[in-house]
Amino acid sequence: MASCFRGPLPGRRSLPVLLLLLRVSLAQERAAAAAMSLLSGYFGTKSRYEEVNQHLLRDPLSLGPPDPGYLLPSAACAPLQLRALIRHGTRFPTEKQIRKLGQLHRLLRSQERPCPAAQRLARWDMWYQPDMDGKLAPKGRLDMEQLAWRLAARFPGLLSPQRRFAFASSSKHRCVDSSAAFRKGLQLALQRQPPARDIENETTKINDKLMRFFDHCEKFVTCVEENATAMYEVDAFKQGPEMKKVLEKIAATLCVPVRDLNADLVQVAFFTCSFELAIKNVNSPWCSLFNEDDAKVLEYLNDLKQYWKRGYGYDINSRSSCILFQDIFKHLDKAIAESKSSMPISSPVILQFGHAETLQPLLALMGFFKDEEPLAANNYEKQMHRKFRSGRIVPYASNLIFVLYHCDQAKTPEEEYQVQILLNEKLLPFPHSEETVSLYTDLKNHYKDILQNCHFSEECKLSKTNDTSTDEL
Repeated sequence: MASCFRGPLPGRRSLPVLLLLLRVSLAQERAAAAAMSLLSGYFGTKSRYEEVNQHLLRDPLSLGPPDPGYLLPSAACAPLQLRALIRHGTRFPTEKQIRKLGQLHRLLRSQERPCPAAQRLARWDMWYQPDMDGKLAPKGRLDMEQLAWRLAARFPGLLSPQRRFAFASSSKHRCVDSSAAFRKGLQLALQRQPPARDIENETTKINDKLMRFFDHCEKFVTCVEENATAMYEVDAFKQGPEMKKVLEKIAATLCVPVRDLNADLVQVAFFTCSFELAIKNVNSPWCSLFNEDDAKVLEYLNDLKQYWKRGYGYDINSRSSCILFQDIFKHLDKAIAESKSSMPISSPVILQFGHAETLQPLLALMGFFKDEEPLAANNYEKQMHRKFRSGRIVPYASNLIFVLYHCDQAKTPEEEYQVQILLNEKLLPFPHSEETVSLYTDLKNHYKDILQNCHFSEECKLSKTNDTSTDEL
């Protein structure tokens, strides 16, 4: 009788087997997480904000480790004005990206020959719908709410119920919704402080002239945005040996002819991996197609586009942002004039919501993240340690913050007003000094040419010949 029970009962597993299965499952999860962490640093402009501030993965309201560069504020210096340019939070793919993903998904579902990778992705639920079209995702609202909490904690003297806030946004729904989510977060952060204030329902002004200056620059639109030859380096890299190697590998993994794939379809598969992580915090099956070497190549492809379309590739990319740059200094000048006259600061907090395309040209105009050599299709290896990495500069919810301080114990009049800049809540050393604080007079002197000679209407005017070549850009 005892022999009947030597093995496990039908339908049951012994404890050692269950433990073994559990270990295997945990090992697979760890392996997937490790693989995901290898890829997540290479998603470029589709990167989640936590990639540049890893401490937020543990505590989304943490201000992070102390920054040794914080020379201000001190007992002798008080913040007078804060100007924040904020990229919208995590968004859904655009309709164009969703359409390409649908094309790739249909290709895999039509596979007749057995292919494990293709079958696994064919079973994946295509949950993205065209009407999502770049809208702010729930995670994007959270990005903004939590950023508001942190900024209120970091600058309690400025972000307080007693202060006047000026909100502005691009007309795009993801930016307007980001502003609303930020206001909600600020309301929650300040609700314990008197007096009670309905920040959540304060007005956000739509200002595309500043937040989408690139749309209003005729030379940029004609010679870069709509010019097929302007992205020559991007197109050349798509056809180059690095992308060819990735393309052939993905085609072999999916058991499809190389001719059925192209760089755009491979890139949309990579971006789907990034969207799934950013929006849902999951390790998507699409991620399994790529290793770290593939990710580096695809990051470079994305960075090439950003460089030539929004960065240092053509002067008009950055010069088109001079209207925003000058507006920043106009308000800084006004705050200083009011301070010197012992008047209340009329605009102590200015919060503006735009795009990666708002921040990147402005940073280029100011000389940040400039490499000695231009990014090109043929220098991928040489640019492995480049400064221009869009995912480190303008991930979702990226923010560029100017803080003006008044130092009442200054030894000289020049030292009375000083400035710091933060990018993604970290102090940014100034290009002219490599210091994290600058006298306001020194900063204005460094950017004198842009402040005096960069006129938006002249910069953006097309020549009479309507030449759309990039030679003069």
